[in-house]
Amino acid sequence: MNFWTDPIHVIYQGLMQTFTGWGMAAEVAGILINLLGIVLMITAIMVLDIFLVWIERKVVARFQDRLGPNRVGPWGIFQPFPDIIKLVLKEDITPAGADKWVFNLAPILSLASVIFLWAVVPLASRIYGVDLNVALLYLVASGSIGTLSIIMAGWSSNNKYALVGAYRMVANMVSYEIPLAASLLIPTILSGSMSLTNIVNQQAHGVWFFFVSPLGALLFLVAAIAELGRSPFDLNEGESEIVAGFHIEYTGMKFGLFYAGELLHAFTFGGFVAALFFGGWHGPWAEEYPLLGAFYFVAKAMLGYWIIMWIKYTVPRIRIDHMLAFNWKFLTPLAFALLIVTALTHRFLMDFPTWVYVPGMFLSNVLVAWATLEILRGNARRERLAAEAH
Repeated sequence: MNFWTDPIHVIYQGLMQTFTGWGMAAEVAGILINLLGIVLMITAIMVLDIFLVWIERKVVARFQDRLGPNRVGPWGIFQPFPDIIKLVLKEDITPAGADKWVFNLAPILSLASVIFLWAVVPLASRIYGVDLNVALLYLVASGSIGTLSIIMAGWSSNNKYALVGAYRMVANMVSYEIPLAASLLIPTILSGSMSLTNIVNQQAHGVWFFFVSPLGALLFLVAAIAELGRSPFDLNEGESEIVAGFHIEYTGMKFGLFYAGELLHAFTFGGFVAALFFGGWHGPWAEEYPLLGAFYFVAKAMLGYWIIMWIKYTVPRIRIDHMLAFNWKFLTPLAFALLIVTALTHRFLMDFPTWVYVPGMFLSNVLVAWATLEILRGNARRERLAAEAH
């Protein structure tokens, strides 16, 4: 065993020997090492979040035919640091009549709800926090903390615009949690487990679930973007209607925490797309060299994050009634229909060889997509005839 084949275990054993050599009890040393690991993980995530600010600004600049940050550091890469200093130095204002405890706790919970998710993300074959057997339920539960932080921010601000923005955003997030949960059940059925580690391992020794259920991956991506509150589902940013949504009263670093949480959440969901449908850390020599697997995972997560940015800066905002109608009348029924078809087809084909199973599952997705398009086409024809009749 060496550092390149099992870095976490080598570091753990080295620290354990050091601490116990100082006379520390093994149980206390174990707790201390785990706490150090948690702090190191959170630090790495926050540093990544800082550079996500630069990445997003450069990407949107290219979409809008401009340069983006290009002054502080090479290619403007250090621009986020003066931005952080600016946020820290800005006056911290709490509105009169606001519930101070709830008002100050909301941005912390918003960012913490995203950091909690990284506890179950398998970065590599032997690099992960917890191999939780109900990791997908944990994902949904942690997301509800983010929903709670939004309603806390809107209600505690003592501002009607903030409250309306929070209500709109929470209505959106709660609604789209249903197709999100349904799409999460598809990799659960395909792998026979809710553990993210098992889901990734199943793909590492088989076929990526994207090729088995491409429609499931698309449904998860759409529901995840809605859960994030990013365009075209960014009801919290309806400037022409509610000024700036639930965080209108926040200044300085409190606003920065909401913004940091949004960016990190987008990257995190890119990581979940990679883990659930694109093999996670799986790649050439990834099992032998976990650090290489971690590189594969981050690259795939960044690709998912880029797709989310692409959609955000391309598609305009949807009106709230259209957004909720899209969920309840289209996305949710489609998610449940696909879930049922996937379960039945998987049960029928699971004993067949891979060369039969994969095309069969793929064709079931094609049939569901074709039936959906036919239903939509029929509804559009009836609507057109009804409009012409009047």
